[in-house]
Amino acid sequence: MAVSHNYFDYIMTNKHKNVLYIGVTNDIERRIYEHETGEYKWFTKKYNCHYLVYYEYFTFIEHAIEREKEIKKWRREKKDKLIMSFNPEWRLLNKDIEGI
Repeated sequence: MAVSHNYFDYIMTNKHKNVLYIGVTNDIERRIYEHETGEYKWFTKKYNCHYLVYYEYFTFIEHAIEREKEIKKWRREKKDKLIMSFNPEWRLLNKDIEGI
């Protein structure tokens, strides 16, 4: 039997909004902090993806991982449409996730 918790798929971008990073986490506040400070290395640090523009909530990690893999396979245009359906102005949502 699967245990339910809080999981999030999320999309980060850089200040020019021309690079996207898709990830999954069980603590979105901590993960955004790690991206902002450069503690989360590799791709997001290299491309300065410090800005949250999209997230989805899941109760089960299996669903979050499945969705993350699905989104990662999409072309950029489809990812942009997903972001715009949730965040039409591409606002930077880093501060909006406090307390989620």
